[in-house]
Amino acid sequence: MQQFRTGSEAETEALGRSLGEVLEAGSVVAFTGDLGAGKTAFTRGLARGLGIRGRVTSPTFTIVNEYEGGRLPLFHFDMYRLSGEEELFEIGWEDYLSRGGVCAVEWSEHVAGALEPETIWVEIRRGGGEEQREIVIRNAPSFSA
Repeated sequence: MQQFRTGSEAETEALGRSLGEVLEAGSVVAFTGDLGAGKTAFTRGLARGLGIRGRVTSPTFTIVNEYEGGRLPLFHFDMYRLSGEEELFEIGWEDYLSRGGVCAVEWSEHVAGALEPETIWVEIRRGGGEEQREIVIRNAPSFSA
């Protein structure tokens, strides 16, 4: 388990970038945290760490956004509107896993039972200040922030 504190959205994104630089094909990064905690900012950083330069936005209404152009593709999921693990498989989860990219899963608690033991867990919580975030990362490969 690694614990971090960031003081701005840019620092949260930079932490995500550091993790993204060491991720391998097939990695799943599962996020938990309140609305507005910084999950999408962290995912923007993951994309940068994978070499993806385009705009990264929350897939709230589309369920999944796909980003290519880096060393690995990034599949960014928002599970907020799913009612459970069964719906995860209905949207083609296994197909995304087999495509050799990285899956970033916001609101992962909605589908936690379907995620593999090697899933990387990122918990993001608001800290003391408006921009401060407390971030706990479990099961990640070694990386330096």
